[in-house]
Amino acid sequence: MEISPVKDNNSSPIAGTFPDSSPLLGLSEALRERADQDGMLFFKGLIPQETVLALRQDVLSILESRGLTDSRHALIDGMADVEAVNRIPDEEIRWNGVGVTHDIYLAIQKLESFHALAHQEKLLSMYRELFGCEVFPHPRNIARVMLPHRDTKVTPSHQDFLHIQGETETWTAWIPLGDVPRRLGGLAVLKGSHKAGLLGVTEAPGAGGLESILCGLDYEWQTIDYEAGDVLTFNSLTVHKSMPNQVPGHIRLSCDYRYQALRSGAVIEPRSLLPHGPFAWEELYEGWERKELQRYWENVGFSYSEFDESIRWQKEKIC
Repeated sequence: MEISPVKDNNSSPIAGTFPDSSPLLGLSEALRERADQDGMLFFKGLIPQETVLALRQDVLSILESRGLTDSRHALIDGMADVEAVNRIPDEEIRWNGVGVTHDIYLAIQKLESFHALAHQEKLLSMYRELFGCEVFPHPRNIARVMLPHRDTKVTPSHQDFLHIQGETETWTAWIPLGDVPRRLGGLAVLKGSHKAGLLGVTEAPGAGGLESILCGLDYEWQTIDYEAGDVLTFNSLTVHKSMPNQVPGHIRLSCDYRYQALRSGAVIEPRSLLPHGPFAWEELYEGWERKELQRYWENVGFSYSEFDESIRWQKEKIC
């Protein structure tokens, strides 16, 4: 009798498309039901485009100052000088999985506009409705500035809980800074995969360095052609990955922001309150005008969890 091979969800095609959850805003029960079922929510045009494009301009201006953009195109188009990009040593590109060198990433992390976007009222209002209470935006914000470098790797399938820990009901907001059609390498999500719980991992290239083992799972991969203002959010146990950038010379820009319910006894892993990267808040805050964005977590009564390195131990992938 022939035995069928075990299905590997990592090899499944990305065939589905996200439903727009915008019509569910104001219908809290229906919104939470979809979140519980799918482990993700997509909102078309949730954030004003002008806010997103202003941050895009800020980030691209930093790249322009380093001679990495193509002056034959308007800066807002996000076209790279590929020869200049490829002169950056491989190890300087891959140092932290964010797509740019240490000094460029420091300049981006110092942008008040980058951190302010995480506190955009439309975002906070959506999470208040999702959680049914006040929301806490993590200050450890991540920018992805994926240059078309010869050593750029796609982010493998993974669950954010491996990296942030704390509460599993922490949600990530993935926000494209500009239009990101499928060919530019946007994010794909394995719909409903949070129901599988915490998965084992194996070593893989790309941001995070770990790939979720999806043997025996049969969920649907979904994605969409993203536009400026769109927001994708998902549970910390929901599997997701990036797709390859197939548009020559284009830079893919996005942000990762994280949120959790602010209830009595809320649990957080202490590193979620530190900057993303080997930086200090004092150097990032230089020149900021909005004091309410700075150290806003210091009087929050969190319970702190210890980082569990054992859940990141790598296993052999056998399907």
